[in-house]
Parts: sequence; structure tokens; C-alpha cells
Amino acid sequence: MISAKGIKKQFGDLQVLKGIDLEIKEGEIVSIVGPSGAGKTTLLQILGTLDDPNDGEVEINNTSIQNLSTKELAKFRNENIGFVFQFHQLLPEFNALENITLPALIAGKNKAKSEKRAKEILDFLNLKDRELHKPAELSGGEKQRIAIARALINDPAVVFADEPTGSLDSQNQEELHKLFFKLRDEFKQTFVIVTHDLHLAHLSDREIKMKDGFVL
Repeated sequence: MISAKGIKKQFGDLQVLKGIDLEIKEGEIVSIVGPSGAGKTTLLQILGTLDDPNDGEVEINNTSIQNLSTKELAKFRNENIGFVFQFHQLLPEFNALENITLPALIAGKNKAKSEKRAKEILDFLNLKDRELHKPAELSGGEKQRIAIARALINDPAVVFADEPTGSLDSQNQEELHKLFFKLRDEFKQTFVIVTHDLHLAHLSDREIKMKDGFVL
């Protein structure tokens, strides 16, 4: 599913990633853990095609990311990858349904079919009655579930999540933990999660531990 070989990344004189090799299987829930400054988010951004390594190769579903043009990469990302961020990144002027369907519309999919799919996901996430609410009218847990729904709208092969429980209280953290596994079982997605939440990490199928730019 995901293969990374010899990934190196530096910013100026700072070497953040120092030669990362890893494999992630289809349908796995993998947590990337380690102290602040270990390179976790940088690695996630490179695996998720949001940033380029200075050296090394990334393959997702047998597609070599480095061989894609900028336009091809944007299309590949939209069709194959979903993202969930710590602070949800919902557009405040759009309601929940509009936020969720946006990636599908960017991909050129039919609006009516995309909205139907978005409503199905909302129903699955127990948010059917919140589809017309804007982010300011939603709780923190609801906003994060809307963000997850948006990540799922194009049926991606993999969902990358960067500290997805970091802004949530303990009850919503627990609910989100359960939701990741429910989504994996229901939709067969692969999840790669950067987290300081050791409870979530221990529940994952596998932990990738990082320190000082290396995988331990």
C-alpha cells in the first residue's frame, strides 16, 4: 500500500529526516509516535504528498509519487488520499454538507451523487441532523467528525491524520478512537496517524516510533 525508502528531509542546515524506510499494508491503522521534534509531522506530510523529500522515494498503491507532474500529483492526491488535521480546517462560510462534498466537486464528480454520498457518511457518523450547520454551530467533536467525513468523500485508499484528537476533550477522544476502527472495518481504509495520544497509539495495529529523524 505505502512504501517509503531512504526518505531524507532538511530545512536549511537542519536535518529533520535522516533516511526513513517503512512499509504500511492496506487496511492497517498505524500510529507514528515520538517526542516533539522527532520528524513525525514532516514524515506524514511527505507520505501524504504535501511535501517533497530531499532524497528517497514514496510509492502509494504502486504509484511512484516522484514521477508525477504537479497536475498529476494534485489529481492523485484528491482521488487517493484523505487528510484529517488537529484543528479540522473546515471552511467557516460553508455548512457541514458543503464542506464534506468540496473534495468530490474538485474531482469533477456529480454534485447530486456527491451530496448523496456525503449524507450517507453523515448518517454513518450520527451527524445526519447537522448537515446544514456551519462550523461555528458545531461542537469540537462534531467538527472533527465532519473533517473525517470530508476525508472519506472520495473513498481514498489512505487517510493521513495529524494529531486528530489533540484539540478534543477526553470523551470525544475516546469516541474518535472507536470511530477510526469502525471506519476501517466499514470502508476498508488505511489510516496513518501522527499522535502524542499513547492510548490511541496502543490501540493501533502497529506503532512506528521515531526519534531524532530516525525510525527506531
